[in-house]
Amino acid sequence: MGMIDIRHLQISFDGVPILRDVNLTVEKGRTLVILGTSGTGKSVLLKNIIGLIAADSGSIRIGGEEIIGMDPEDLYKLRRRMGYLFQGAALYDWMSVRGNLEFPLRRRELLDEGEIIARVTEQLRLVGLEDAIDKMPSQLSGGMRKRIGLARALITRPEIMLYDEPTTGLDPITGRDISHLIQHLQEQHTLTSIAVTHDIACARIIADRVAILDKGVICFEGTLDDMSGSTDTFVKRFIAAA
Repeated sequence: MGMIDIRHLQISFDGVPILRDVNLTVEKGRTLVILGTSGTGKSVLLKNIIGLIAADSGSIRIGGEEIIGMDPEDLYKLRRRMGYLFQGAALYDWMSVRGNLEFPLRRRELLDEGEIIARVTEQLRLVGLEDAIDKMPSQLSGGMRKRIGLARALITRPEIMLYDEPTTGLDPITGRDISHLIQHLQEQHTLTSIAVTHDIACARIIADRVAILDKGVICFEGTLDDMSGSTDTFVKRFIAAA
């Protein structure tokens, strides 16, 4: 059993199947990248894993704990072990960078003022944006917003990270830089992670294993080398179009 185990997961919206019999395992300290075109259910899968959407059937175990049907209080405690990088970074526009990073720490009320300042400073150093601490999100470029979003997701020191399209909306150079930063932080913190993306270049940098989702079905799972040699029609088309 891995750190994340998904078995026979199924979900539909208004009778339309979104995920169909999805089975995936992520070992502790490893990164699984789920590739697929837009609208194929990748983000829905992440929201199932964190408990924001309820599946119709199946099982999701995090560290051996079943989250489907879990008591809301227990689910909240489990979420505290997880970090989530949203597509658009989802920074609070009315808060400075400092405020955005302090918010999850103050909400938990676990640290004193000196510890909060030290944690914020450390995270900004890790993402290379110490000088942005008093900027507002509107003053940041897309790449800077992603970096701050990543810093905020990691500031509570989660065991598990979920990345929703981490390079979407970025130019290729910035996307590559963000991918390398994710890889570096993954290694530094020994995180167990799932990233969903359509960006094969990102996958090549951060993935230990990849899975490809097509119309709600996992049509491939394996290494990047395995993927390159796949005979599946959709996999071949996806690689050719990348």
